[in-house]
Amino acid sequence: MNRRANVRFISRLFVLVCLLSACRPSYQVVDVEGTMVAIDSTFDAHPDSLAVELLAPYKAKIDREMYRVIGTARQTLDKGRPESPLSNLIADMLRQSAQPITGKPADVAVMNMGGVRNILTAGPITVDAIFEICPFDNALCILTFKGKDLKQLFAEIASLGGEGLSGARLVITDEGRLLEATVGGSPIDDEKLYTLATIDYLAEGNDGMLSMKKAVTRICPEHSILRDLFIRYIEAQTAKKKAINAVTDGRIVVIKPDESTN
Repeated sequence: MNRRANVRFISRLFVLVCLLSACRPSYQVVDVEGTMVAIDSTFDAHPDSLAVELLAPYKAKIDREMYRVIGTARQTLDKGRPESPLSNLIADMLRQSAQPITGKPADVAVMNMGGVRNILTAGPITVDAIFEICPFDNALCILTFKGKDLKQLFAEIASLGGEGLSGARLVITDEGRLLEATVGGSPIDDEKLYTLATIDYLAEGNDGMLSMKKAVTRICPEHSILRDLFIRYIEAQTAKKKAINAVTDGRIVVIKPDESTN
């Protein structure tokens, strides 16, 4: 490199350094704070009249669908571990939803508590109530398991402290250890194949249910969103003049470690 080229290179390098230095901010983030913002009637205190007018026809259409009464709940159905009326109801509905696909209800159904986002209040049931309970677009999946892998799945459910369950009965410790598991009232045969209805989110092994990935077969039919299945189930019960109800019935029994030795 000759002297002129060398000077040219150094000049360009100097200009580049200056430009980069000039682009550097003179401030730095030293702390970040956040607060909860309540989305409530405060935001409706002074609505924009033009926006209200623009949205009015769309709101009316949505309200007609969302506030449509589809049934009646005999009593308030809550959710919670190890089992609860609402999680039992959804699991039962999932197990029955397998019948149009496989010709019979699934042997077992599992629904995670995290997917049940609200309670079902006693009285008229509207569509928006089901959206609040099942806000995600989770869909039905029907899996087939060998008995030994189903046992492992039940052990994972025990470690979580319980989930929505249908068709099976578990006895677990309050520390989350599986002591006993039966399907349809019978002991589980390690080599027998069992069908299990659940949602696609769990079928992929989420929420600590890694054994879901051991399924021998997997069917996830189209047009089988959990929320839609639940709405159709309630409408079908209403057509039979039946109110929606569910109870806890000992599907998951929790005992203390010292009781397991008796």
